[in-house]
Amino acid sequence: MAKLKKGYLALIMLFLYAPIFVLIAQSFNASRYRGHWTGFTWEWYGALFENEDILAALLNTLSIGVTAAVCATILALVTAIAMRRMDMRMRTLFNGVANIPLLNADIVTGISLMLLFLGLGLQLGYDTILLAHIVICLPYAMLCILPQVLGLDDVCYEAALDLGASPFYAFRKVVLPELRPGIMAALLLSFVMSADDFIVTYFTKGAGIDTLTTEIYAELKLGIHPEMYALSTLFFVAVAVLTVLLVVNYRVLRKYRGRRQEVRA
Repeated sequence: MAKLKKGYLALIMLFLYAPIFVLIAQSFNASRYRGHWTGFTWEWYGALFENEDILAALLNTLSIGVTAAVCATILALVTAIAMRRMDMRMRTLFNGVANIPLLNADIVTGISLMLLFLGLGLQLGYDTILLAHIVICLPYAMLCILPQVLGLDDVCYEAALDLGASPFYAFRKVVLPELRPGIMAALLLSFVMSADDFIVTYFTKGAGIDTLTTEIYAELKLGIHPEMYALSTLFFVAVAVLTVLLVVNYRVLRKYRGRRQEVRA
């Protein structure tokens, strides 16, 4: 039975990661055509840093993703703290309204935001993409932060106030450390949702600006350049390294806190 479970898990992992390994292999393929291996090469990685269109799309993706993630996380934190002080009925109502964008179709959200921006007289471009990404990332950030905010204990915060700390100092030193895991999860999830979005970006972008998703869509008409395989491989490696660092950091912090508790005891 144990072997059957391990075999099933191995099949699931193979199903999940086999396409990624094929993509990585294709990034080192000397042939421009998929499925035809002609030898190992680093050519596409060199060409990647010479392709101005891809680099511009990458820069837009990173800058929009980071900015949208930070703004959405800050808004989610402020909203969650405000919802904590609501009564149960208002909190449930507000939470339901905030979760509607999660269930709404992306194409409806994209068209709605495009019409809103045009109605306000805004020119579609970088700014409208950024505003749209903040809107679509905010519900996901709230999902990460709100449960932790609702589960906070006011005792430590009130004790800090009684000892002479200002409200802001007590919030920064007492409350924020308790919310750090939720805030980090909100930042990472918001960045991923922003970088991965296509439909909303497509409807809210203007001429002459692209993110990676819209750049790849534009290339599909003529065929995806092998440089995209190299870029996707670098993205996968960066995410894998970041995940390992986060796991190691979490284990080190947990071990360090355990030792501090033992010393105090």
